[in-house]
Amino acid sequence: MEDQPVVVVIDDSPTIRKIMEVTLHRSGVRVVGAASGVAGLAAAAANGPSLIFLDIVLPTVSGYQLCKVLKSNPQTRNTPVIMLSGKDGMFDKVRGRLAGANDYITKPFAPGSVLAALTKHLPRTVATPRVVAAGAAQS
Repeated sequence: MEDQPVVVVIDDSPTIRKIMEVTLHRSGVRVVGAASGVAGLAAAAANGPSLIFLDIVLPTVSGYQLCKVLKSNPQTRNTPVIMLSGKDGMFDKVRGRLAGANDYITKPFAPGSVLAALTKHLPRTVATPRVVAAGAAQS
């Protein structure tokens, strides 16, 4: 499905990447996961994502540094970046904004917060019909 929006999830936790993939796939987006900053940059360059979810704590490079790189690249400059973090402090949220992040989700997160961010930053993505259809199939 070429017309599906692409979302890149950059997180070193395979569990978080899988949760994000399952949650976002139900909303009709194609998810590309990356376990490191370097892999995340490559995934963003290769896929031209509509949205990027980015963990703050990554091996070798911080999510803050990676966000600055993404926002300085003409190809990803206008792509919304949502920071993912286990830290809920105001300092961390401000630091994310200063790095160029558009939003911030605290881990552990509920699927609803991921879908709310998806709807906020990709308003043309309609999550409800697929989620309802999946729920109806289980009845």
